[in-house]
Amino acid sequence: MSPNDTHDLHDKRLADAWATLQAHADQGLPLDPDPSRIAFADPEFLLRRETRGLRMQLELMKPDLEMRAHGIESTVVVFGSARLRSQEEMTALIAQAEAADDQKLAARLRRLAHGSHFYEQARAFGKLVAHYSAGKEPADKLFVCTGGGPGIMQAANRGAYEAGGLSVGLSIALPMEEAANPYITPALSFKFHYFAIRKMHFMMRAKALVAFPGGFGTLDELFEVVTLVQTRKSKQVPIVLFGSEHWRRLIDFDMLVEEGMISPEDIHLFQYVDTPEDAWRVIEKFYEL
Repeated sequence: MSPNDTHDLHDKRLADAWATLQAHADQGLPLDPDPSRIAFADPEFLLRRETRGLRMQLELMKPDLEMRAHGIESTVVVFGSARLRSQEEMTALIAQAEAADDQKLAARLRRLAHGSHFYEQARAFGKLVAHYSAGKEPADKLFVCTGGGPGIMQAANRGAYEAGGLSVGLSIALPMEEAANPYITPALSFKFHYFAIRKMHFMMRAKALVAFPGGFGTLDELFEVVTLVQTRKSKQVPIVLFGSEHWRRLIDFDMLVEEGMISPEDIHLFQYVDTPEDAWRVIEKFYEL
């Protein structure tokens, strides 16, 4: 046998279907239906209504495989508004609005700027998580996980990045959504089409949830987690509401108890905090770290 005839036991071969599609795209040609195209490399086929289950399965599998490969087994999920930027960024945005003579936008941005301290607090919290995990055995590490966007999400990823830690971003493809923030570990920056699958990934490895002030998305994720824990569909984890004044003003949970809508013990599913250190202490106490 000549040297050119040797075989590699670990050689991994795939059909050249992807190369064919790439060449098609490079030439700017439209992708028309083609029955002869290999099924797994046929976007026209994969985007059919009948293959939705396959697409959902792939969205579940891809991030799972990558996170396992990077040793991501336990996460601290941080939610919060994409609109609460750093003070520096808010100042620049306000200046842009004023330069464009958009007083309505400038006024809205000034209101949002009052919440910029939450950005710095989320950033500090991300650092606390990363500092704790530094030097720990892989099984004992905790990793920041966010929705991947700007604002509070960026702040938590940024804190972990600045402390030298890995962090995860689970972005969602939306018409008005910005690109994933630059502080996510590149190999752990995922994008989803299906909200449901994204939510599953938030919970699959979550050892704690820290919810900063936010809008519909933050509330959606918060109540998803509270409901799963309350109904015992998910194991109990620390649920931390950051910014006690904000949350108490926003939601009157005591009223729900008084009206019999929830049980008195349901109030204890979550805790209010006002500092990054207190948020971390809740997690430390729960797991006796």
